[in-house]
Amino acid sequence: MSGENDVEMHEEEPVEDVEDESTEEEEEEDDDIDSGDEDEELSENQRQAYIPGLSRPLKKGEELDFDPSAYKLFHSFNSDWPCLSFDVVKDGLGENRTQFPAECYIVSGTQADKPRDNEIIVMGLKNLNTIRKQKESKGDDSDTSEDESDDEEDAEAIKRKEPKMHAISIPHYGGINRIRSDRLGDSTVCACWSDQGRVQVWNITDALNYSHSMSGDSKTEIQKIERPLFTNNGSGKEGYGLAWSSLKTGDLATGDIIKKIYLWQMKEGGQWAVGATPLTGHKKSVEDLAWSPTESGLLASCSADGTIKLWDTRSTPKDAGVCTVQKAHDSDVNVISWNRHENLIVSGGDDGELKIWSLKTIQFGQPVAVFKYHNGPITSVEWHPDETTTFMASGEDDQTTLWDISTEADGQTSIEGVPPQLMFVHMGQKEVKEVHWHPQIPGLAVNTSIDGFNVFKTINI
Repeated sequence: MSGENDVEMHEEEPVEDVEDESTEEEEEEDDDIDSGDEDEELSENQRQAYIPGLSRPLKKGEELDFDPSAYKLFHSFNSDWPCLSFDVVKDGLGENRTQFPAECYIVSGTQADKPRDNEIIVMGLKNLNTIRKQKESKGDDSDTSEDESDDEEDAEAIKRKEPKMHAISIPHYGGINRIRSDRLGDSTVCACWSDQGRVQVWNITDALNYSHSMSGDSKTEIQKIERPLFTNNGSGKEGYGLAWSSLKTGDLATGDIIKKIYLWQMKEGGQWAVGATPLTGHKKSVEDLAWSPTESGLLASCSADGTIKLWDTRSTPKDAGVCTVQKAHDSDVNVISWNRHENLIVSGGDDGELKIWSLKTIQFGQPVAVFKYHNGPITSVEWHPDETTTFMASGEDDQTTLWDISTEADGQTSIEGVPPQLMFVHMGQKEVKEVHWHPQIPGLAVNTSIDGFNVFKTINI
């Protein structure tokens, strides 16, 4: 290990409520347009949840503020370059962890300006404490009461509660379009889809162990690995589809922008056999892949051609296609995720819609549910690992949303334009690219955007 880089890790405020800071002149000008805004200075009791696309646009000088009582935990952190793809790494710290402070590990890939500046980053996120509950203030001087409450905890105690990021940087030539991790025996590996047109498998076991052993303030150390375990140059074109099978160790599927899906099988000695004949049938780029968590060899794919396909990979490539959903979305189908407990698939498209598909009826081309809320293309979806009816999504409208498909409409609490299945909206980031649940810490969500990562747990999931 050699070298250190500065790592910035801090708490930011996700966006939830709107607070007006307009000047009097701006308020007078706005009154000419909206006579209902006579008193623009809102009290605590007058604040309302801000719903993008439904609430009025923010005025000059207004900013969104968040309600900490809606979160059990929230932290944010950054790397030197944006990481547009990441994966949560399963660790040996136990299942169903509910105690805090929490500790978790992720692996991410950067998108730097120059190919040689990219890196795989193994991150240990430690000392993730819950949000401190402030004492209720008494009297009219609430600000003073809050300050006095904060002063009760000395600087040393506050420092002990600060989150830490202990990261290992592995140099990687080329930007990383997508990265996925898997456990192979005693080793942890990650597969990387590079914008240089190749897929590589890297052994990150030592990096994880070293990150786990690090202590002290947040920092990044560089680990130089001579070469990846395996490299496949394929067609030489880049891609985005990348998925490990959870049922057959070492099986990997990759999909590229020239419509081809390749199947990998792990052999002895850390090598893979990549099928010479790809799965073909999509008419445009393969955008995402997902293996069935219950049916061995069953693979789902989605494409910019607007279709979703199911493949039986146990058959020959020529006969592998078993189902095609034409016009699954009005345009590109960007992402899919397979429910671990039910035969359900959630998909997200450029049309901003989220659709739920059942294997019992998918052959008829009819989703069992359609949710329209996002105002931009969907960039990521993932079912909750434990809650059968819950999933998370993100979109180019800078929102991360949490959904429960079992929720039914209630006339007394419904909001026009908001699906009753929408449970939570997390904001405060730009260009959210990917979301994942932690498989061992119930309800802990992680996402990445152009301006960094958020780790959070809401009070309702």
